[in-house]
Amino acid sequence: MFKIIARISYCPANKLIGAVIISLVLIVTATAQDISPTGLKYQMPPKEIVELIDVPQTPAVSAGPNMEWIAVLERPSHPSIDEFVQPELRLAGLRINPRTNAPGRSSYYTDIKLKKISNLDEKNISGLPDDARIRNFSWSPDGARLAFTHTTADGVELWVADVNSAKAERLGQFYLNGAYGNPYHWFPDSRNIICRTIPADRGPAPEEPTVPTGPIILENEGEIAPAVTYTDLLKNSYDEELFEYYLQAQLMLVSHEGTTRTIGSQGMIIRAEPSPDGNYILAEIIHRPFSYLVPIYRFPRSVEIWDTEGKIIRVVYDQPLAENIPTVSGAVRTGPREFNWRSDAGAVLYYAEALDGGDPRREAAARDQIYTMKAPFKGDPIPLFALELRYDDVIWNSDDLALISEWWWQTRRIRTWAFAPGSASVEPELILDYSWEDRYNHPGSPVTRDNEAGHSVLLLDKSGKSMFLTGRGGSPEGDRPFLDKYDLMTKKTERLWRSEAPYYESIYKIIDPDRPEVLTMRESITEPPNVFYRDLKKDKLYQVTAFPNPTPQMEKVQKEQINYNRDDGLNLTGTLYLPAGYSPEDGPLPTLIWAYPREFKSADAAGQVTNSPYRFIRVGWWSPAIWVVRGYAVLDKAGMPVIGEGDVEPNDSFVEQLKSDAAAAIDELVRRGITDPERVAVGGHSYGAFMTANLLAHSDLFRAGLARSGAYNRTLTPFGFQSEDRTLWEAPDVYFAMSPFMHVENIDEPLLLIHGEADNNIGTYPMQSKRFYNALKGMGATVRLVMLPFESHSYRARESIMHVLWETDRWLEKYVKNAPPRKTETAKSEDE
Repeated sequence: MFKIIARISYCPANKLIGAVIISLVLIVTATAQDISPTGLKYQMPPKEIVELIDVPQTPAVSAGPNMEWIAVLERPSHPSIDEFVQPELRLAGLRINPRTNAPGRSSYYTDIKLKKISNLDEKNISGLPDDARIRNFSWSPDGARLAFTHTTADGVELWVADVNSAKAERLGQFYLNGAYGNPYHWFPDSRNIICRTIPADRGPAPEEPTVPTGPIILENEGEIAPAVTYTDLLKNSYDEELFEYYLQAQLMLVSHEGTTRTIGSQGMIIRAEPSPDGNYILAEIIHRPFSYLVPIYRFPRSVEIWDTEGKIIRVVYDQPLAENIPTVSGAVRTGPREFNWRSDAGAVLYYAEALDGGDPRREAAARDQIYTMKAPFKGDPIPLFALELRYDDVIWNSDDLALISEWWWQTRRIRTWAFAPGSASVEPELILDYSWEDRYNHPGSPVTRDNEAGHSVLLLDKSGKSMFLTGRGGSPEGDRPFLDKYDLMTKKTERLWRSEAPYYESIYKIIDPDRPEVLTMRESITEPPNVFYRDLKKDKLYQVTAFPNPTPQMEKVQKEQINYNRDDGLNLTGTLYLPAGYSPEDGPLPTLIWAYPREFKSADAAGQVTNSPYRFIRVGWWSPAIWVVRGYAVLDKAGMPVIGEGDVEPNDSFVEQLKSDAAAAIDELVRRGITDPERVAVGGHSYGAFMTANLLAHSDLFRAGLARSGAYNRTLTPFGFQSEDRTLWEAPDVYFAMSPFMHVENIDEPLLLIHGEADNNIGTYPMQSKRFYNALKGMGATVRLVMLPFESHSYRARESIMHVLWETDRWLEKYVKNAPPRKTETAKSEDE
């Protein structure tokens, strides 16, 4: 059976037909024995790898709005698989634990400490819950309190801690509805919080019917309505009932002292955000009809303005179901969208609306129009700004100044305009215009601050004439983050500070823009990121946090950022790791190359140096640098650019460019005398896994491959993938050529496939790996498929992580480090 189908697929006239037939048959012929041939239990990798993984995670930090205190948020080590063995509902793109009415897979913090910036005094927060699972952390606008949620076995609680007393307590006895987004918001008075709670009278969840009441029917009457491969969609009427039940919420106003009152009627409320003056609430309520084709964010919703008693002041817009948004980059829904409060005004709503039908393929003089509405929200919306490109965002400051940005995918262009929201007679001025691909000439992003209401506004100096820009600072030496002062009158830029070797240091917060005083995050190869205080005028520096190196055994590992050229002269970059004490005189090493392809519309941008040679050697389960302790040379983030300039699309020559990229990396490592060209493996995650399979299918450069959570058959993502906007029917040859599934007969190197059984990433369904495995097995390849129970696109449980590392180590040891000499064979070519 496999031979017959394979012949059909290789006939040029039947490429697409063969692809579909193979996919259908292979999934049918796959058996449970094929997928799990043994009763293998979770395994542990070698001790030196375990010791790199079982270390405390570096805490997160959050600076308060008044820049007096920093909150240090402790993170747990990798959770046990027990935490993932919980009931889970997959509804409209959401994953909900029905016991808690909240996401079941979210990361959390376990402790909160406070550190004073000025004198480094520390406070431990007392009264925190036992076995704390802290999420949704935020400061009150005045910086006097902290709010956060704590997830228990029964639900999500709301907690507040007072900074002065350093005491925490639970507010009320209700549970929050944490199914979608942040379940609460501070009011600007810093005393009250509005939150979405589970209605007290909600009752039990709907029971699943034992007998269906009818068929499931999908129908389309000639409307063009493409959709990408979304996951976890509604499937039937019972799913609809569950979705409606678990999204049901009642708004509640809670004071920091614990008093409560309900606001308005309950419903599927997914947003409730107070205006900056605290007099109104912007509410968004999901309603029927639901969809089995798209997730929740494209469902119908009513956008409303309420007063603080729950009275509807105005229904701003009732967004219809959006099943027909084009799948090309830059497409948006028709009608008003992206509703927000103007952050610098008391109660002014603004939103965008497409002028091109939401379709970037249409010709249009302007793409988007921004409208505003102000209290008391009567009369028609007022047009504010028409954009020639697609709307990105607005940074507000005052009636005299705001920045509005627009972007365009096809040219990778971003433009930012300065304009006066309160005066239509003042002409907007273009102040930033650049390509986001061009790292060397990226001007940076405007710096913001939180105002008294807790909303983000543009940061200016005391004269009100200059703003500040921060960015990665791409350069031929690598990334060197910077802080610039930009004069809005003269349009001239002054460099205030730039990161210097041997550190990688970036601006975290600006304390005082006029001195200027800043907080930075500084790291080096052997020092993890920590917060530092800098007075740029006095050149004063001191360390605020002191997080230790969690993996001191990596301090002597050799790290180097290397540059080398592709056969067409294009500069490529990678980060090279070598074992401690190693010298090329010791002989060449087995090598692992790890990468993720990137598409570019500019060869100049594709050839720019990426990353920094001074970043901390961060070791996690995902990090290929782990294998340096097992005696491998590792080239991480190896440059894999795919370029298509002008009317040429990058994917038109995807495979050819990948091969050139990979060959250049190997040639450079061999030239340096550190790599044995007969013992090189390639690996990647997601699109990097797709890359790995393609390199094995179209070259003989590697001895083995490691592919995690990838997609391998592009006919299963027919309406586009990654940066590919063309459909399968518009570019069938591209889809076929890029799908390693269609070229399994060429893969004769051992390939380790790993995939989470609960992968919810668009395009990387678990069946991608299962069908690819079956195809490879059917063609006699050396292949192993590892499916990880309860894991999504990334892996979290300690048992899963350790097993992945065990599988990887075993594969590399057998098929790379200790691989026998290759048999002489004819190199693969596209003509086979």
